[in-house]
Amino acid sequence: MSGGQHLLDVRDLNVWFDLGEGNTLHAVQGVSFTMDEGRRFGLVGESGCGKTTSILAAMGLLPPSATVSGQIILNGEDIMAEGEKTIRPHRWNDIAMIFQGAMNALNPVQRVGRQIIEPMELHGYAEGETAEKRSRELLDLVGIPPDRAERFPHELSGGMRQRAAIAMSLACEPKILLADEPTTALDVMVQAQILQLLERLRRDLGLSLILITHDLSVIAETCDRVMVMYAGRVAEEGPVRRVFMAPRHPYTQKLLSAFPNIRADRRTLEVIPGMPPDLRTPPPGCRFAPRCPAALPVCVEIAPSEVRFADGVRVACHLYPASDVAPVEPQP
Repeated sequence: MSGGQHLLDVRDLNVWFDLGEGNTLHAVQGVSFTMDEGRRFGLVGESGCGKTTSILAAMGLLPPSATVSGQIILNGEDIMAEGEKTIRPHRWNDIAMIFQGAMNALNPVQRVGRQIIEPMELHGYAEGETAEKRSRELLDLVGIPPDRAERFPHELSGGMRQRAAIAMSLACEPKILLADEPTTALDVMVQAQILQLLERLRRDLGLSLILITHDLSVIAETCDRVMVMYAGRVAEEGPVRRVFMAPRHPYTQKLLSAFPNIRADRRTLEVIPGMPPDLRTPPPGCRFAPRCPAALPVCVEIAPSEVRFADGVRVACHLYPASDVAPVEPQP
């Protein structure tokens, strides 16, 4: 990539869902982020904050009830420019997804090997014996004996099903993997193995990884940058170390306080009071204001604009008005 061009550049992504009877739900509002080749990007936030919806929009996999606007620029090309027509050539070939819950993602009545072959055939990558050989190579790559290609998903353990789903995502040699909660419902040891596998594949194959998770420790261990979302909007985004060591947005601070820290003196976890807003009728100002201990009068009336700091962190919070922010000097 030349001229400072990013591998992936998401600009002002918005998603609305038609609820019928003239009602809509604005599920994702103004989400933007960039990602460079070979990097690891994490999305974190409470359930319903728009993490999965954002990446499904990037893949063009939302249902017909969804309306999407914005730009998904992959290698300089806006793949959302003409909807399915421009997204489809890149799906699986350039950008692929590991879905949450492999048992639900895999077809229970098709053999595992056949499911890995299918995207190769659909997208013109390989067919016949070449595709079959490739499927067995991919199973071996993710740590599954190639003869398991003849098994059905229910004949595999949870960890092996997740590995098979990862093999399927690699079928057409994509540049970017989108992993939506890839360790859900797996025991702790298997979770660690899956995360180690993803890191090895990223490093060996030159992949870029976007990881969605509720587990802040996973983000801390596996990602370079993190984006914290709340109620469909970006609260804070930046290098993992800077965001976790010195969180600026009150929501990020509360999330980190609610997570166990074996090095901290405190023995109780903080709780974020209240509930996320109903996006059918969101509050007019900052969506976190009703739960925020630092809320100002302006917070309940006007949505905050993003402020960018010199250390690579951006925050959408009225505590940091653009005119008052002193740029932070980059840390080594």
